[in-house]
Amino acid sequence: MRAMRVAAQAPIERAPLRAETLEPPEPGPDEILVRVHVCGVCRTDLHLVEGDLPPRRLPIVPGHQVVGRVAAAGRRATRFSVGDRVGIAWLHRSCGECRFCRTGRENLCVRPEFTGYTVDGGYAEYAVAPEDFAYAIPPVFSDADAAPLLCAGIIGYRALRLSGVTGPGRLGIYGFGSSAHVTLQVARARGTAVYVCTREPARQEFARELGATWAGDLGEKTPEPVDGAIVFAPAGNVVPLALRNLERGGTLALAGIYMSPIPALDYSLVFEERIMRSVTANTREDGAELLAEAARIPIRPVVTPFALTEANRALESLKRGEAAGTAVLVVE
Repeated sequence: MRAMRVAAQAPIERAPLRAETLEPPEPGPDEILVRVHVCGVCRTDLHLVEGDLPPRRLPIVPGHQVVGRVAAAGRRATRFSVGDRVGIAWLHRSCGECRFCRTGRENLCVRPEFTGYTVDGGYAEYAVAPEDFAYAIPPVFSDADAAPLLCAGIIGYRALRLSGVTGPGRLGIYGFGSSAHVTLQVARARGTAVYVCTREPARQEFARELGATWAGDLGEKTPEPVDGAIVFAPAGNVVPLALRNLERGGTLALAGIYMSPIPALDYSLVFEERIMRSVTANTREDGAELLAEAARIPIRPVVTPFALTEANRALESLKRGEAAGTAVLVVE
């Protein structure tokens, strides 16, 4: 099978992903083999390729926003039939035995596996996943539209819940990439006023087109304090800026898997019972809930297609902030 694989972490400008021909993976007893149609390109992939994240396994095929059809199944895998359309997300498998898994917090599992990080992912013609960790894709979505929902959507959905803004109210969003543009649509459908802070004027205009109440620069003061906020930008210096716009008693959710150092905080920024918390991975329940709500709305992700062999260029485009929405690798 064709695949894009990274053997050594390096700046994306040096094109560390290489086109290779590999043997298709074999599904285990509880796994399905998926013929990949598309795979969304995520900032986590960029952090992995460039070395912001420590390598867990090299060489590795990245990619964890996978949409395709079941090509084969292990002997104990009966949930899906051959030909069913499915999605594979970041959480590849949890142990099911630790105290976090036993209490509904499998995103905090002590022995997790991650698609495209600890096991090969979707920058390839085939990928495998445990059937219990795969998702049925609602028919309202095309393959390309579904791909961003499988990480950008799920993580944004979890971050939105942890921000505490669940309906009418005011939500702040910092950084406006793939996850933010999906999260804004979910929040607006719930009747939430969304205030977006991002550097690029084009991203500010994009946010307004999607229904943002207000959009401005990262350092600007929002027209009124927000009840909860999400930082999607992987820049620690954004945190104090976000806290300045947070209403007393509000929660700031940090949605990235990686962030540069957060500068020292003046106590006044967290006084009046403001809360700051990180978002770590997701549970399968998060994924199922997001897909169901996204289908009801329905969410309309903005996608920019690239060929599989253009994975380096797609990641470089993401790094430069050139494409609105989500870059998607088209494998077929």
